[in-house]
Amino acid sequence: MAEERPLDPVDWRILRELQDDASVTNKELAARVGLPTSSCHERVRRLRALGVITAVRAVVDPASIGRGLQAFIAVQLRPHRRELVEAFTSGVLALPETLALYTVSGPDDFFVHVAVSDSAHLHRLVVDHFTTRPEVGHAQTHLIFDRPLVAPVRPRPADQSASRAARASR
Repeated sequence: MAEERPLDPVDWRILRELQDDASVTNKELAARVGLPTSSCHERVRRLRALGVITAVRAVVDPASIGRGLQAFIAVQLRPHRRELVEAFTSGVLALPETLALYTVSGPDDFFVHVAVSDSAHLHRLVVDHFTTRPEVGHAQTHLIFDRPLVAPVRPRPADQSASRAARASR
């Protein structure tokens, strides 16, 4: 389990703004959260150093590049040996259709998020790159009908209470 990082309300405001739009300039971010630009820059550097902010990426719409059909492929491996898991993960991550690979618990071992051009492309992908792999025991496809509804990471009530208590003790 990852170590929890103590964040104060200003850190959470910075994170909220960056999760909404990470392309914002430091000057604009500082204005939005009510800090001098140098202090804001130091806060963001600290959040990166702590591993709270792990990356800043461009989000590409797969439909805009001809991959308008997305799916999750639930995969069960057989047997569960390290070399087979490593072969599966490296093979799947090398596919241009793969957007994400999740290791999960339950009856399935992995969920593979893919983006393809159409149902024929999806069928070829499943048949040629999943069901033919010797380590794959079962693969089941789930179509995605809409864009994901994504929520930002927000403070829990306990995080806010701890921040208030820390400020009060100063």
